[in-house]
Amino acid sequence: MAPKLNIFEWWTKETPKGTPVIVKMENPNFSIVEIDGTDAAFKPVEKSRLKNAKQVKWILLLRANRAVGCVAWLAAILWALLGTIKRRLILRQGVSLASEKLGKGKLMLKIIKALLVISLAILGFEVVAYFKGWHYFDNANLYILQSSDIQGFLHLVYVAWLEFRAQYVAPFVHSLSTFCVVLFIIQSLDRLILCLGCLYIKLKKIKPVVNGSPFELNDSERALDDYPMVLVQIPMCNEREVYELSISAACQLDWPKERLLIQILDDSDDESIQRLIKAEVFKWSQKGINIIYRHRLVRTGYKAGNLKSAMSCDYVKDYEFVAIFDADFQPSSDFLKQTVPHFKDNPELGLVQARWAFVNKDENLLTRLQNINLCFHFEVEQQVNGVFLNFFGFNGTAGVWRIKALEDSGGWLERTTVEDMDIAVRAHLNGWKFIYLNDVKVLCEVPESFEAYRKQQHRWHSGPMQLFRLCLPAVISSKISIWKKANLIFLFFLLRKLILPFYSFTLFCIVLPLTMFIPEAELPMWVICYVPVLMTFLNILPAPKSIPFLAPYLLFENTMSVTKFNAMISGLFQLGSSYEWIVTKKAGRSSESDLLGAADRDINPKIIRGASENDLSDLSLLNEQKLKPIKKMNKIYRKELILAFLLLTASIRSLLSAHGLHFYFLLFQGITFVLVGLDLIGEQVS
Repeated sequence: MAPKLNIFEWWTKETPKGTPVIVKMENPNFSIVEIDGTDAAFKPVEKSRLKNAKQVKWILLLRANRAVGCVAWLAAILWALLGTIKRRLILRQGVSLASEKLGKGKLMLKIIKALLVISLAILGFEVVAYFKGWHYFDNANLYILQSSDIQGFLHLVYVAWLEFRAQYVAPFVHSLSTFCVVLFIIQSLDRLILCLGCLYIKLKKIKPVVNGSPFELNDSERALDDYPMVLVQIPMCNEREVYELSISAACQLDWPKERLLIQILDDSDDESIQRLIKAEVFKWSQKGINIIYRHRLVRTGYKAGNLKSAMSCDYVKDYEFVAIFDADFQPSSDFLKQTVPHFKDNPELGLVQARWAFVNKDENLLTRLQNINLCFHFEVEQQVNGVFLNFFGFNGTAGVWRIKALEDSGGWLERTTVEDMDIAVRAHLNGWKFIYLNDVKVLCEVPESFEAYRKQQHRWHSGPMQLFRLCLPAVISSKISIWKKANLIFLFFLLRKLILPFYSFTLFCIVLPLTMFIPEAELPMWVICYVPVLMTFLNILPAPKSIPFLAPYLLFENTMSVTKFNAMISGLFQLGSSYEWIVTKKAGRSSESDLLGAADRDINPKIIRGASENDLSDLSLLNEQKLKPIKKMNKIYRKELILAFLLLTASIRSLLSAHGLHFYFLLFQGITFVLVGLDLIGEQVS
């Protein structure tokens, strides 16, 4: 324990002067006297006696200075916040409004605006009625005043509203809220069971085991035939920022060159990007890497069509496994030696999936919140389903497939925008098993802008519903067991893909704002506060460093439920937006090891030996063009911003009716909502 420092004792302590003298007594003659009480001479001196008026004055001035500094700090933050609101929302300096391409987007914006205006008006009316003493909804039985009791026009209007609300509006909202609360409880139980399953895996230390002896990192004595033939595919489309990182990482995989082939599947429509990728492929081919560049003139079927076209090549029949990486993924050199051995002596295994790790998870608040969701997905959902069910949704990248499993399942199909989930479901229906490796991590990126994140989430939530419509007859008629069919239909699709966005949007974005002026249908505090906080805390546990962001994560997920619900409806009813495929924009972040490797490569000037001087000049021009910064504009997303203010109004309404700790929680919720909205609504400036 640290020693206590008393400045007054130090100030009054006398410093000894002179030379110390030690006196030794040869024949001491003294007696011991027992003292019952404390002698007055040895009593401790009160500290307060050492303080004079001047010292007390300085202490008070110091504390006052600290208090003023704290107030000034809060005032500066508030002033900066108001200035940001003025610049971004009123003057619109450095921002542009996000365009709504579809008519339903504009209609949704108008509906949210109308709800916001009505909510603010009725909230003000409720406040006036409360202070006037007109609130009768505290009683169980609503009492409606008679005409003789009415005083004033406002009182008459308020009583008419109470009667209409009690007879027509409240029963419908109450039924809707009850239905959503039941779905909320079911989904919370599913989340809790997944967390308990993950805890069981951690306690028992359950991990997939390799049959036989795995490949060693420096195993040079093993026969070449012991290494199976592996095909590596990297599909990309206009990936100017990340193509070099992914190609470099794939070409440095520790695997015999004679047993490895890398396919660069380019769907880019920009000729400058095509030339850059060709030059990168040529550079590695000059170093002895078996790498092929393939480009499609017509981008049909998007990623699924690209992979399907690549698998139709004649030389693919010579390969046994295929590893797939998206353009922003950077596998480690020992990736194949950690994944391919699991297929040995396991003929029923069709897929080995690795975990994602993010190089830009701490870039901004948006990336931190995405990291929470994805860590729970991989640490809990994928791991539990892989251990107990041998089935999970393929993530589309960072995985190794047995080519026979792909062929038996019908290959890549272009019918949905989630071709990875489609092939996983069909392989599961054909009896193939999956393994998830939580310890094998592949570096990648998460979207750093709200625009890219919203488009990604739209594809991720519309595709599963579209796939559910298409594969439901095949699931019902398949030969798998009944409990596997039930898991696919009720848990994999309905509960986690349909019910989750439905109840999240309906309960927290419709019912909660309606309770502002319909107190009869007011949600219990455990639905608004306790259970969501508990479930959010369970979500954050796989990423413990994100615990300080619990409140922003909870509020941001509620705001994003509009985009997810809209995407779910689009996929379920096969609307036009469910067929859209927009490539998620990347920033080209790289890990420290990649930067060091790039520096080492730059030191060696003899990389491209067969290039002419004209080719080198073209490459230099392309590199200069690639390094030019592109000026970006912030965007204001009116729909999400207005919804954030609508939910903030609902929080204020709940705050007025809350007591004790609920008051402080909802106050913090409202303040955080404003901060999260300002930070996340606009795109980040590069």
